[in-house]
Parts: sequence; structure tokens; C-alpha cells
Amino acid sequence: MLKAVKLQAYQNLVNYRKPTSFQLKETYPLPPYSTIIGMVHAACGFTEYVPMKVSVQGRYFSKVNDLWTRYEFAGAKYEAGRHTIKLDSMEDGNSYGAIRGVSTAELLVDVDLVIHIVPDDPTYLDIIEQGLASPIEFLSLGRREDLLQVKKVEQTELVAFETEESLPIQNFDAYIPAHIIEDEGIDKRSTVYTLNKVYKLVEVKKGTFIRQWDRIRVYHAASGVVTLNEDMDLVKDEDEQLVFLV
Repeated sequence: MLKAVKLQAYQNLVNYRKPTSFQLKETYPLPPYSTIIGMVHAACGFTEYVPMKVSVQGRYFSKVNDLWTRYEFAGAKYEAGRHTIKLDSMEDGNSYGAIRGVSTAELLVDVDLVIHIVPDDPTYLDIIEQGLASPIEFLSLGRREDLLQVKKVEQTELVAFETEESLPIQNFDAYIPAHIIEDEGIDKRSTVYTLNKVYKLVEVKKGTFIRQWDRIRVYHAASGVVTLNEDMDLVKDEDEQLVFLV
């Protein structure tokens, strides 16, 4: 029997930043897999990657925009009238310029989350449950200041089942892997995202490494919009909550 750690949590204001957004920090509607996996590792004090599968569901009340201070530094020499900040280097004696300005961040308001975590090695279940219930320091998900209020952490059994009739997505939006939507011919009135999950360091030249991400293509299935077909093979937990592991 497959078991998972089920985390139910709340966030007041949060930005799950899309990596390609800069002037306006756009947010995903739900946290991406990499953000959750990073939080779990921080909570549990893992220093090496612990392979795991994650299911993400949630909902939010509204969106607002907030201002934040933006610093731009490109390593250019300081020029009065162009740069607003002068940085004197202790290493080479040069002065470099930076620009301070105002930008905007998109924030989700009143976010409720239901997250299932299934480590490849089941012996980590107790560690993850304990880590989320009593983390080393406060939990945040998104930006550093996006605090996570844990409502409940528990272990739950996952059960495979076949739908007997059409099953609407209700109560919570969900990330559903693209192959499930496309193979079943489900109504695609959903936004498609390609989300980061885990990365490995790749050396592009001697001593220089970059992160190479494994990316997962998913549909953001909104509650009340997407309906799953009958005779589908799915997974649910002990509370009849659907689970879409990636």
C-alpha cells in the first residue's frame, strides 16, 4: 500500500514566481514542484536530494499587485547621472554602478493548499512528517517572506480506483500531468505550464556549472471547470481527495 505525507496549509499573500517574469513578477496559480521539494528539504534538514513525488492542489481568493524595490547591477563602471548607487570595490579599486528602482509583484491572496508527498524510499515518510510538523525554522513557500501556516500534517494511504462516472474537479484546483488530460481526451479549458521539478549541475566550462532542470508539463485544472472521464484510473487518499503525483 502506497503512503504519502499530506500537508494542509494556508498562506496570506504569496508569489510563486514564474522564472521568465522580471518587470512584473508574475505568479503561478499554485506552487511549482521544485519550490515544494526545496521547502521539504529545508524543513527536514536534508543536505542531499531525496527523490520524491509530489501532488499539488489549492485555491486562492484573489490577486493583487504590490510594489517592491528592484536593484539592477550589471558590473558596469559607475557613471554619475546613469547609476543611482556607487559601489567601491575593495579588490580592484574601481567603482561600479547599480540602479535602484520600483517594480511590481503579483500576489495571490488567501491561499489554501493540499500537498501530498511520496518519497521513493518509504523510510523517509516519518522524517518528512516530523520535519513539516516541527521544522528547523519557520516554513516559507514562494519568496522567503511568504510564510506557510501549517494546518495539518499526517500520513495517509493512497488507493488506486477507477471512476464509475464523470468526476468534476471540485473544491481545489490541481496540477494534472499533461499525459492524463491528453490521453483521456479531457476538455482542455486549462492553462498549460511547464514546471521545474529537480535539477542537476552541469559543467559548461571548467569550474562553471549551471542548473539543468527536469521539467514537467501540466494542466492547471480549475475547480468547477474540468471534469474527468468515467473509467479513468486515478488515485485518492483516505479522505477521498484526488492525488496527481509527479
